[in-house]
Amino acid sequence: MDKMEACGMEVSARELVVAVGDRRGGTWVRRFTNRAVGHRALLRVLRRLGKVRVVLEATGLYGLDVALALSAEENVELMVANPRAVRHFAQAMMQRSKNDQLDAVVLREFALRMPFRKWARPTENTLALWSIARRLEALTAQRAAEKNRRHAAQLSQAVPVLVRREIASSLRFLERSIARLQREARRRIAADAQLQRRYELLCSIPGVGAVSAIHTLGELVLLPEDRDVRQWVAYAGLDPRECSSGASVRKRVRISKVGNRHLRRALYMPALVASRYQPQVREFYERLQKRGKNKLQALLAVARKLLHAIYGMFRTLQPFDGTRLFAFTPLRTA
Repeated sequence: MDKMEACGMEVSARELVVAVGDRRGGTWVRRFTNRAVGHRALLRVLRRLGKVRVVLEATGLYGLDVALALSAEENVELMVANPRAVRHFAQAMMQRSKNDQLDAVVLREFALRMPFRKWARPTENTLALWSIARRLEALTAQRAAEKNRRHAAQLSQAVPVLVRREIASSLRFLERSIARLQREARRRIAADAQLQRRYELLCSIPGVGAVSAIHTLGELVLLPEDRDVRQWVAYAGLDPRECSSGASVRKRVRISKVGNRHLRRALYMPALVASRYQPQVREFYERLQKRGKNKLQALLAVARKLLHAIYGMFRTLQPFDGTRLFAFTPLRTA
């Protein structure tokens, strides 16, 4: 990092804690409000430092505005790091205590020592689609919970009529909100030719409907175009994690979950439906169970395969073809 200063930034709802190196080889820490006025003050400080690499953790909406402000600066390179990677890095540094100031210092060390991956600034339209998809996901979960409450209320004589009416009213409100968000998501997608084509490709997958396509596309739009399929799988946290040591430790292989849980959730129902009704997917799912995988493991493998398929479809602009993705040789028999 010749002539490039490293900066670590801990983000919270109200405050930014920034750690930067000083001339004596130490680290100084300053605090800024996590508002537009604080962002402007932060940028004035960073401009005086020359070229700066900033690392902050992915914190959803709390860090989005400052990330957008930093990425617009010519002298700033920004990395939005995976929180679990940062936590493991802090553990490797034997960092036992935790507060905002220490976290900012750890992030600065992360910027100095770890491979730097520059954050790709999304467009306004893709950011809007991402935000709408997240809100749709939350409201869809609320709707499912309210439907369960309605079902339970209908089976109980102890639930008064007022409560049943309130549940029904809440469901109507959620249905209207979901419909409005879906319309706006479709409008945003239609405004971008690439998003529209990718949306259509997603809908060609058995088990992926309009809502699942919006959820999945909303999570994938923020991925940079230069990522390969293995990075997609890691981003979703669907990559297998092995835990073995010597001849005595042989734990079951599990998915890492070091990734985007929203994307995993978006892929779950399409994987479930496809494993039941799409012939090649169902055969793949059943073969895994015959090899000793339980149902959840086999289903997660299907989800990972579907993510591979989506990657290929986006690159080739070809619709889903199960015969190409799930081509196998027969199992050997004794």
